[in-house]
Amino acid sequence: MLETWNALAPVVVPLVAIVGLLIGSFLNVVIYRVPLMMERGWTQFAKEHLNLPFTAEEEEPLTLSKPDSRCPKCYAPVKAWQNIPILSYLLLDGKCGSCKMPISIRYPMIELLTGVLFGVVAWQYGWSWLTFGGLILTATLIVLAFIDYDTQYLPDSLTLPLVWLGLLYNFNSAFATLQSAVLGAVCGYMGLWLLCYVYKLLTGKTGMGGGDFKLLAALGAWLGAGVLPVLVFMAALIGIIGAVISHVGKGQQFAFGPSLAVAGWIIFIANEPIRQLIQWWLSKSGF
Repeated sequence: MLETWNALAPVVVPLVAIVGLLIGSFLNVVIYRVPLMMERGWTQFAKEHLNLPFTAEEEEPLTLSKPDSRCPKCYAPVKAWQNIPILSYLLLDGKCGSCKMPISIRYPMIELLTGVLFGVVAWQYGWSWLTFGGLILTATLIVLAFIDYDTQYLPDSLTLPLVWLGLLYNFNSAFATLQSAVLGAVCGYMGLWLLCYVYKLLTGKTGMGGGDFKLLAALGAWLGAGVLPVLVFMAALIGIIGAVISHVGKGQQFAFGPSLAVAGWIIFIANEPIRQLIQWWLSKSGF
């Protein structure tokens, strides 16, 4: 099996990376539209209960597939050839094909990021069902990280299915034993909740939102309870570095979800070395 994978890897890994580029294009849509869909739902719910009329824009369908992608300035529809990951951005010189409004560099960067991370997952886990699960986890973490960065909100529609999918994958101990996965989900949620509760008692301020609890619960369900201390420490370190680079001021809020997502993905890829490091540390500490 290993010899077969070694022979196929030079072909499979680039193919998976190319698929990642295509998926990355779709993730851009998800990152942009899910917050708008949630806001639309909240607005419609409030207006229905207050018996207020909807605007024409609010009555238009808004899903991941409708309306078709279009320029936010001139509303020109995006043609099929203008939707090719990375290549279209380069051909269009980073501008709308109709009104020449600059297109954010973030769109091709997310496509490239997804392609690279997909390739790494395929290289790490080989030709197996574990790779498929890893690709789902990777795509979801990318979406959650960018949505949280933009809105400081982690949608339940993404975090909660990720919890259950992690438990389902570990039903046969794919990435962790089922017992460790269940414990990881519970401890991931309750650990951050307790930490924030104590912080609020001491300072009167809310440290982080409930979405962070659910995201850590999801990572615990995928990776197991044993890695949670390392994951939280790594996420805190990443968050501090990110805050310094972004010049976040004292008392200014910043999203913790991206730090959790990055730390969780790193541990997912380097699962075994990190577990061995934890076991070594525990043995040296006399536990």
